Amino acid sequence: MQIWTGLGNPGPGYAMHRHNVGFMVCDVIADMYDFGPVQKKFRGWVQEGRIGTEKILLLKPATYMNESGRSVGEALRFYKLGMEDLTVFHDELDLAPFKVKVKRGGGTAGHNGLRSIDQHLGPDFRRVRIGIGHPGHKERVHGHVLGNYAKSELDDLAAMLGGIGSEAEWLAKGDDARFMSELALRLQD
Repeated sequence: MQIWTGLGNPGPGYAMHRHNVGFMVCDVIADMYDFGPVQKKFRGWVQEGRIGTEKILLLKPATYMNESGRSVGEALRFYKLGMEDLTVFHDELDLAPFKVKVKRGGGTAGHNGLRSIDQHLGPDFRRVRIGIGHPGHKERVHGHVLGNYAKSELDDLAAMLGGIGSEAEWLAKGDDARFMSELALRLQD
């Protein structure tokens, strides 16, 4: 089993925030692969399903971003899984909008959700970094991250989310390079 966690903040007021793109990925994957019903567990919402031959538990922590590690830690301990079984989908300021990169380990780059997971579990988990772009000035970061996607971005957002879902089998198989390559080809203009 693998645990795929999408980072975000709970509540309808946050639904379209750039900071909630991890939640959006979980929703798209659950829909595309016909995952089971949403259940409340591990201080969050979970859905179980399969992608190819791999059993996946999608987890959206309900703890707010800065306490995400509590939820993720509970799920990993319950299933007796290690860091190699954890994938975290999150927004990334240092990537151009709608670019997606995968890496294992690393720093938190000021991301409160990553910082919480790192504090509770350590840094050695797989991250699917979803670019939201940087607003240009440090003082504008908070508003940018907690701002909604603009109407002009919605087509690109939908294409990226659909592409992540369509290529998710490569992630499930552990072929991060193939996932990134296939997704980049799919998203080319």
